[in-house]
Amino acid sequence: MSKFGELIDVEIPVLLDFYTEWDDQSEPMHLILRDVAAALGDKAKVIKIDVEKNQELAEALRVKTLPTLIIYKDGEMKWRQSGEQDANTLIGIIQEYV
Repeated sequence: MSKFGELIDVEIPVLLDFYTEWDDQSEPMHLILRDVAAALGDKAKVIKIDVEKNQELAEALRVKTLPTLIIYKDGEMKWRQSGEQDANTLIGIIQEYV
């Protein structure tokens, strides 16, 4: 968990995508997140977290639905949404925290 603290305790927004390899919605979401990361460059980070490999973290954050997207900035949760989002919506939300 201490590594998680280091990931989110930064001055730029960090978008976390909680997914599993077998979830049908994960693959289209990965393509969207790639576009989001490319559009934002170094203004934000996009990190994918496989819940099967990080069960303790997923449980601590009460991730029940996939995909779950969470934005952190300066170690504080700023936004959270379950389900797919389109790239433009995510870029707009993240830019509120840049």
